[in-house]
Amino acid sequence: MARRSRRHSTGFGYIGFGNNQSTFNQKTSTPFSVYKEKLDLEAHLHYEMEFMHKDLSKADKEKIKNKIRKQERKLFRRTVVVSLIIFAIVVYVAYYLIDKILSH
Repeated sequence: MARRSRRHSTGFGYIGFGNNQSTFNQKTSTPFSVYKEKLDLEAHLHYEMEFMHKDLSKADKEKIKNKIRKQERKLFRRTVVVSLIIFAIVVYVAYYLIDKILSH
């Protein structure tokens, strides 16, 4: 038994579609499992990683969480330092400009 065709006439549909026939005749998107297999293959080939599909112990989960927290703290500190440096430069430039304007 053949699949029913999804073709509609160009005059069918909401005007926001632009009355484009390709809008009505679209195919469904690729299933996630295909992309998951490709990702697994690419990760294994390029990064020599194997995706584990097993349950982690509490100690392993805690180790992963601590590693993520440490990375986040490092990123936060770096952001604060860069922000303070930029703020100091802006304040210095503003002070210098105001001083120059008021001295004339």
